[in-house]
Amino acid sequence: MAFDLARLCADNTAFLDRRGRGEGLLIGGSWHAASGGETFATLDPATGVETARIAAAGPGDVDAAVAAARSALPGWKATVPVERARILWAIADLIEANIDALAELETLDQGKPLFVGRWAEIPGAVNQFRFFAGQAMAIEGNTIDSSIAYQPEGKQVRSWTRREPVGVVAAIVPWNSPLVLTAMKLAPAFAAGCTIVLKPAEDTSLTALRLGELMHEAGLPPGVVNIVTGTGAATGAALASHPGVNKIAFTGSTATGRAVLDAAKTDFKRVTLELGGKSPTIVMPDADLDLAVPGVANAIFFNGGQVCIAGSRLYAHRAVHDRVVEGVAAYAAGLRMGHGLDAETQMGPVVSARHAERVEGFLTRARADGAEVVCGGERSGDAGTFISPTVLAGVHADMEIVREEVFGPVLVVQPFDDVDEVVAAANDSQFGLAASVWTESLSHAHRMSDAIHAGTVWINCHAMYDAALPIGGIKQSGWGRDSGRQALDSYLEWKTVCAVL
Repeated sequence: MAFDLARLCADNTAFLDRRGRGEGLLIGGSWHAASGGETFATLDPATGVETARIAAAGPGDVDAAVAAARSALPGWKATVPVERARILWAIADLIEANIDALAELETLDQGKPLFVGRWAEIPGAVNQFRFFAGQAMAIEGNTIDSSIAYQPEGKQVRSWTRREPVGVVAAIVPWNSPLVLTAMKLAPAFAAGCTIVLKPAEDTSLTALRLGELMHEAGLPPGVVNIVTGTGAATGAALASHPGVNKIAFTGSTATGRAVLDAAKTDFKRVTLELGGKSPTIVMPDADLDLAVPGVANAIFFNGGQVCIAGSRLYAHRAVHDRVVEGVAAYAAGLRMGHGLDAETQMGPVVSARHAERVEGFLTRARADGAEVVCGGERSGDAGTFISPTVLAGVHADMEIVREEVFGPVLVVQPFDDVDEVVAAANDSQFGLAASVWTESLSHAHRMSDAIHAGTVWINCHAMYDAALPIGGIKQSGWGRDSGRQALDSYLEWKTVCAVL
């Protein structure tokens, strides 16, 4: 399982020499070590080997980053939309030109199979910057024919609205899909004219730092983006509560989302939150099982289940239940696990030893509660943080494993008999992020997509993404949307102007 760092591509070897030795803070267009000299290790989760040491930003570093963003805000706000669009497009081009090296770096940092970054997630990051390059030139207000009666004689009242950037944004991103989720925050914020302080996840900071270099190369003015690495408890908390921040854009767990809200309430920062999920996948009796079985399996085992919209609750109609469970279990058993940089690997490790222990805890408690292990259910390998792809049957709605987000390759399966029953079960959750329905019935597709309480419902697919499609949840899955025009709106304020002329 060991991986020799000397086998990294030359670009990444040079990058680690530049940024992986403690000089990981981008502030005002320059790279810095933490003011207190603190660093922390980032590990290859497949082996546990240290790959780099990253700067641990303290409160003074956060102050400096926010000050740099505030200083850059007037100039970036005044930059004409076509110039902002040009820079966003240039960032996209540079990500695309460096896609192989970025995918390798993402795998080394997070553990996912190389093809996931190379062919799915990093192209998604490219598309985010290109989509919002176009949106930068489509920001507009309205004229309003107001009915104000007390107009001065001989004068007229003219009223209109403007859209203006919300200001300095604290973008706090998670570890599961670092580059694309970073792009989902940065691209619309830049398009709107905001400046940013980015805080990557402690476990996966490397591609954010490389992106910082590429954004500088693309011509992004100094201070428009600033990057502070460190822990959530120290660096993240200092950033979220900083009085110089106007908006927090956060993706992560529901529990951390509550802490973000607490930090924002003192000065009423704008907040968007993309939080946890326990997304149902529903297989109807008329489903095309040749499509549904691998679709359901991929919905949970893609990236080791470390996806906010992972289809972690399977409801299979009793008429097809056994065939679906057998098919998904066979798919799971056939997955090749290994180091993500091995071209034959289909599922890598979970991100860290800490997270592996968390997933193991869920599995131990599920077995104690009476869950039946169809396949998997244990750690795998003699090194790294591998969890076998797991299918659990014999569960019921009140069990922790059914109600709580595991964020690992763990699927719970329950049978159902009719549409009303399964819709009620799907909606019986604190979360409302996503769902998928597998059916050949147009009627079922429409009725169930209307009835399911979720921000996204897929029909005969799962996790289909596009930069134009808004992503986000309801209930405890968050506020607001990433991607789509709706994301741009969340980085803009309305201003009303009323003039007597």
